[in-house]
Amino acid sequence: MHIFQAMEEYGHEQILFASDRRVGLRAVIAIHSTVLGPALGGTRFWNYATEKEALEDVLRLSRGMTLKNAAAGLKLGGGKAVIMGEPEKLKSKAFLHAYGKCIERLGGRFYTAEDVNINVSDMACIREVTRFVTGTPERSGNPSPFTARGVYMGMKAGSSIQFGTDSLEGKTVVVQGLGSVGYALCEFLHKEGAKLKVHDTNAVAVEKAVRELGAKALAAEEVLATEGDIFAPCAMGAVLSTEKVRHLKCRLIAGAANNVLVDAATGDALEERGICYLPDYIINAGGVLNCGMEIAEGVYEPSTVHARIDDIYNTTLKIIALAKERQISTDRAAQAYAEERILRPVQQTGSNLT
Repeated sequence: MHIFQAMEEYGHEQILFASDRRVGLRAVIAIHSTVLGPALGGTRFWNYATEKEALEDVLRLSRGMTLKNAAAGLKLGGGKAVIMGEPEKLKSKAFLHAYGKCIERLGGRFYTAEDVNINVSDMACIREVTRFVTGTPERSGNPSPFTARGVYMGMKAGSSIQFGTDSLEGKTVVVQGLGSVGYALCEFLHKEGAKLKVHDTNAVAVEKAVRELGAKALAAEEVLATEGDIFAPCAMGAVLSTEKVRHLKCRLIAGAANNVLVDAATGDALEERGICYLPDYIINAGGVLNCGMEIAEGVYEPSTVHARIDDIYNTTLKIIALAKERQISTDRAAQAYAEERILRPVQQTGSNLT
């Protein structure tokens, strides 16, 4: 991959490559935009097959954070970080401190929080060496339940349009991924009376969902082809392509995973099939609202945060309405909605979005 070409293609301001051989740290921090404020995005710890794969992931994820933060109405830009390697082998206090010092050296241009394989206690450890973190126990806390709540509210909004009611009782929801967000979403759905079909590479999580939530377990190859009203991708991204869309047997897609669609053409293909896609960075913004308001507003008020997360319901309806008005996919409508919010301060100040 040609790095500067990729930065120009995605519109990034800065990419930091960090290495510390003493602890085995290899990380990439991508700052996509600081037009609205300092960049905010989680840190993902994943055993990527190649450095190219890690770089592509962080570029896509950080750009998505710019759109997510803008669409959520936060005065924050977008960024993301990925750490390469096996978390269970590398993670230690020294390792997390080494990574935290990389965040500190950016001087507040980038704030980070939890993501895949980085938890609340990890963030507390990182905060020992840098103040540019959020989602720690003594502050806004674990963002996962808030993310799940936002996805749930978005799903109810999408259901009101696609099924004529926002009640999810009796609806069959296929959930791919039972991590902290995916499982919390299942709990919301089970409480409302939805029927669950689930898959995860973690057999223990699947067994728990079957036992506690009455879910039906699915094999990996069954996920996209099984019958269901709603598909909720809550694992890694790039789940759907134009080819895979042909196999779907659902009417609504609403999940917590980032970058669900491979490209914009996939969103168009869903539109053509009459499947309503709720853009990930619109409905999974609950976690970033929980963390971001602590940074952007300078104070953390739980009642205000909860109200903003529940308002994802109304934002979702706005995106669907915008798509119908402009006769475009919901994916393209969400991007337009976010970009228009970013352009407002640019037009007012004359600065440029890089």
